[in-house]
Amino acid sequence: MDAFQTVLRFAMNQKSTIGYSFMAIMTIGGERIFTMVSFQCPCNRKQNFSYGLTFLLGPAFVLLMLGFFFSTRMWRLLTGCCLNPLKLCPRRNRFGCLNILLRITVGSLVAPLMWLSVALLNGTFYECAVSGLEENIVVDLFCKNKTQSCRAELPRVPCSKSSLSKDDNLELLLMLRAQSQILGWCIIIFAAAAGLTGACYRNCRSQVSYLQLTFWRKYMEKEKEKFEVYATEYATKLADRNLKSFFENKDPEPFPFPNHTAWEEISSLYTFSRSEQYYSTLQRYVEQSNKENDEEKRPALEFKDEIEME
Repeated sequence: MDAFQTVLRFAMNQKSTIGYSFMAIMTIGGERIFTMVSFQCPCNRKQNFSYGLTFLLGPAFVLLMLGFFFSTRMWRLLTGCCLNPLKLCPRRNRFGCLNILLRITVGSLVAPLMWLSVALLNGTFYECAVSGLEENIVVDLFCKNKTQSCRAELPRVPCSKSSLSKDDNLELLLMLRAQSQILGWCIIIFAAAAGLTGACYRNCRSQVSYLQLTFWRKYMEKEKEKFEVYATEYATKLADRNLKSFFENKDPEPFPFPNHTAWEEISSLYTFSRSEQYYSTLQRYVEQSNKENDEEKRPALEFKDEIEME
């Protein structure tokens, strides 16, 4: 039992790493399925480039759109912005708004970059696309010191159907694959360097210490988990109350529920301020509401005395 709890605790602590690993495995599997099942290079100069490029960039674009679609942060920013444009830039902080949009974009780029890296390392889509280019620079690069028929047969090389010798066909295929893999590794290296640089810059600019930042992240994870539990529980209770009132033809029992203003405030994106030690919009709303209630309940005479003492 203790061993199981240790493994479970490790998995919970490393769930981001596990999630990215699972995404990478799914990307590799998806690329292999595309290659084996649906991809067949036409080996035609007029179609190779568009066909190969579609398979290389099409899934990446779809993954980018899905990344935006499943971004909770983006929907918190955009929901209701047509009726209230100020939601896009709360407190008129344009730099903060651009920072949030940049984070949303970076998070959505993870899956597309994985796809491009895997697809380029495999090389199949790139071989088909580049072999169909008609640019003299590209053709001269591959057909240098080769027969004149190389120019005409280059689009047929990915299918191994060219009239070139077996050695020339293999040499061209290896050149195409090498270029594709070099580009794939360039994307991986650039993404890793950009990610490390971004993480270092964000931590260097952090207004809180490392341990407090760790606590903040833990708190946000737990708040999200608990919110889903409470939302499910209260939605169930409210549904039970309404159905009971409907079927029994009785007035509904009183049910405390947050108003629209409260929902609006806790749904906004939180920006940290050193003058307020809050970790989320929910905590800020709860504590500020409690302060307002305490001030309303406080006797007027006591309040005046405190001002005089100050």
